[in-house]
Amino acid sequence: MASTLTDAVTPAEAIEVLRSGMNLFIHGTSATPTPLLEVLCQRTDLHDITIYHLHLCGPVPFADPEMQNRMRSVSLFTGPGLRQAVEEGRADYIPIFLSDIPHLVRSGKIRIDAMLLQLSPPDQHGHCTLGTAVEVARAAADVAPILIAEINDQMPRTHGNTVLPLSRLTRFTHTNRPMHETHGEPESSVEARIGEHIAELVEDRSCLQMGIGGIPNAVLTRLKNKQDLGIHTEMFSDMLLDLFNAGCITNRYKAVYPHRIITSFVIGTRRLFDFVHDNAMIEFHPCDHTNDTSLIRKIDRLVAINSALEIDLTGQVCSDSIGHRIYSGIGGQVDFIRGAAFSKGGKPIIALPSTAKKGAISRIVPELKPGAGVVTSRGHVHWIVTEHGAVNLHGLTLRQRGEALISIAEPDFRSELRNTLKAIRHF
Repeated sequence: MASTLTDAVTPAEAIEVLRSGMNLFIHGTSATPTPLLEVLCQRTDLHDITIYHLHLCGPVPFADPEMQNRMRSVSLFTGPGLRQAVEEGRADYIPIFLSDIPHLVRSGKIRIDAMLLQLSPPDQHGHCTLGTAVEVARAAADVAPILIAEINDQMPRTHGNTVLPLSRLTRFTHTNRPMHETHGEPESSVEARIGEHIAELVEDRSCLQMGIGGIPNAVLTRLKNKQDLGIHTEMFSDMLLDLFNAGCITNRYKAVYPHRIITSFVIGTRRLFDFVHDNAMIEFHPCDHTNDTSLIRKIDRLVAINSALEIDLTGQVCSDSIGHRIYSGIGGQVDFIRGAAFSKGGKPIIALPSTAKKGAISRIVPELKPGAGVVTSRGHVHWIVTEHGAVNLHGLTLRQRGEALISIAEPDFRSELRNTLKAIRHF
């Protein structure tokens, strides 16, 4: 086992301990250990390697077509680099709540023989941290008999359940490279209107959960008139920093982890990485803890903001696929939608543009596409927001739900949707 940074080896030497037939877990998002992945895929002697992972940033060479006879990807959340491989049958996808994945690992349901991860440098006590991504990495690092790490001088040292002793590592390489950054796109007019509608639902002293993307960013930029907001979320990105710097986030009134931002991982730019570095106000915890509904429900005014690809007139929400094509994953949407529903004064929100393909098709539909996965059921759903408004479906009949959703659909599609609803519900 490693004891000091002088024990560092090259990436190729670090993975020499791997053997054919192994199951590997890969540290994800901005903590993706790219140098180790690159040399892994150069090992032509390895075969029957199964690679488990969530969303990965940067290149994913094991998903290339020429790798399919040697390595097989199993996504627990499918990022852009794996969509084509999953669609073509060269990779697999497991639909699962984010909060359930650590148990899948700890219980041995998924056997992990080795883990490739990226860590912050050790402190004076010889302790590294999992840095920007704890989510499932905590469970995988605890159970994997072999840990192969990239210790990156530019990885932030983070607080919470993140510590990993240097002595626990089987082998490691030492780098000083920029981490993978994720930059947001310019705000669209549709996202701006959705952000305005959601901001109106957020009260002072609310606690926020949000994902990544244009809609959560649009919401955050419109909350600077709010006071004493809290953050308990599975992840956050750069736009949260502006809200924090404006003095809107104090976490003062949270019943759970007051005065602290709670998260499981972050995705963003160097500005965000610098913000979380050695910041004792921000705690990173595994996703079975951050996403535990029994914990979330104790937080008053929990506002959960999540996105969707398509929703039918009964309120069934598809968020992980476009028909049979896997687009992302279940993630933590249901965890927080259900937790927010139990929260006193909580608001579970699903937000989506009313159309796709530049207005050619409606995202509010009579029925989901064949193969579409229902992530949030019509029994879980509450607030639905598009650029045309916000409606609360909770407690409404099927007919009332359809009428409410049609009212926030793109106007060009409302007549057709209304005629279909009348035919289905016989009125």
